[in-house]
Amino acid sequence: MKKILLAILAVVVLIQFIRPEKNNSQNYSNDISKVVDVPTEVQEILKTSCNDCHSNNTVYPWYSEIAPISWYLASHVKEGKEHLNFSEWTAYNENQKSHILKDIEEELEEQKMPLKSYLIIHKDAKMTKEQYNTLLNWVKAIK
Repeated sequence: MKKILLAILAVVVLIQFIRPEKNNSQNYSNDISKVVDVPTEVQEILKTSCNDCHSNNTVYPWYSEIAPISWYLASHVKEGKEHLNFSEWTAYNENQKSHILKDIEEELEEQKMPLKSYLIIHKDAKMTKEQYNTLLNWVKAIK
């Protein structure tokens, strides 16, 4: 039993050295704010409720340093950015932008974002009905 516990401990320690790449970039050249008016209120909502998964600037909590949690978070952020990345907005073509805006509108109308799993730990990311409406009106205005 002691050998099994030591082996498990060794694996837990060793996996800490397998580090996923962090999602942090200071390059804002393709950011949505370069081509679309993003009011301060919308910027704050995006920062608090969207950007960790949908931009190149994730704010990482302390537990993101612990494997395998770090792997899950890296995968989750990568998947979120595949659907929408506000930091790469100008790189999308017009058809992509139109499709993304339609998807955002649907997600907001159904209040599917932020994900419930994200809200468990990030209570401040929970949006009020007013915030949903603010984002929805902004999305409709830029469509």
